[in-house]
Parts: sequence; C-alpha cells; structure tokens
Amino acid sequence: MIVIGIIGDSEASEEEYKFAYILGAELAKRGFVIISGGRTGVMEAVSKGAKSAGGLTLAILPSADKSEANPYVDIAIPTGLGWARNSLVPLASDIVIAIGGKAGTLSEIAYAWMYGKPIIAIVGFGGWSEKLAGKKIDDRRPDFIYPARTVEEVLELIEKILSNLKKSK
Repeated sequence: MIVIGIIGDSEASEEEYKFAYILGAELAKRGFVIISGGRTGVMEAVSKGAKSAGGLTLAILPSADKSEANPYVDIAIPTGLGWARNSLVPLASDIVIAIGGKAGTLSEIAYAWMYGKPIIAIVGFGGWSEKLAGKKIDDRRPDFIYPARTVEEVLELIEKILSNLKKSK
C-alpha cells in the first residue's frame, strides 16, 4: 500500500480546489491511500476527490478534536500537537505532493526533505510549491523537488519515482 501525502493551501482558490479534487480521484483510482492534514482547502479537495473514486483518506489533525476533520476523511488522528504535527504527514507518506502553500506547507516540505521523501511540487498556484519546484533545499540529497503542472504530470512522476524505488531495493 502506497501512501501519498498531500500538503498545501488551507484556503484554496477555485482552480486549486478543482486540481486537488481531480488529483485525489486519480490517485484513489490507482489504489493509493491519501494522507493530509485533514482540514480545509487543498486537504478537503483531495479527500473529497479520493472519496468520489472509492479511495481511503487519512488525516493527521493538529488539534485533539476529531471533529475538525473535513467530512471526506475516513480515519482522523487527532494529535493535540498544533504545528508540530507538520512532521507527521511527510513521515507517514511514501511520496509528498505540495500544492501552493504558506508557512505550514513550507515546514512540511522541509520535513519531507529531511525524511528523504520524494517531493512533487505543483506549479501554477503560487505559494511554496511553486517557489521550490525544480530546486534542492540543501545538498544532503542528490535529487530535487520535482515540478509538475498537470495531474497527468504528477501521475507520471509518481510512476517514475515508484519504479526507481523498486530498482534501488
């Protein structure tokens, strides 16, 4: 079971929401499990899309209250950790996808980098995903943050990353 972490804007534009919804549906169709922060914006859209395609959705919540999860989350894990929970979504993910994002997303990208997780950053919605797409955060890793503009590009990158991971084992 491959777990795909989705991080990004909690206040998504209409275009961002639609992108995340379609991405969630396409990931679920391929059997991937979705994990996110479980709240609004990109997190809600990807969960809603995944549920529309019969997928499984997990949420790592910052509060101690399960009811903060959006209605499309199957399993809500309340942490009571506040911002410190931002380390957990990348840690639990096999691949992390960033869509837009502000400071919280930046911290999750940094954690994903430190944990050695492949990161795909969406270009076209601004935020930290666009600023970091195609870049390296530091020289501790030989790879870079993969840029993608479309859902199709994301899916192709996931297949490439998974193929490379299988070869390296």
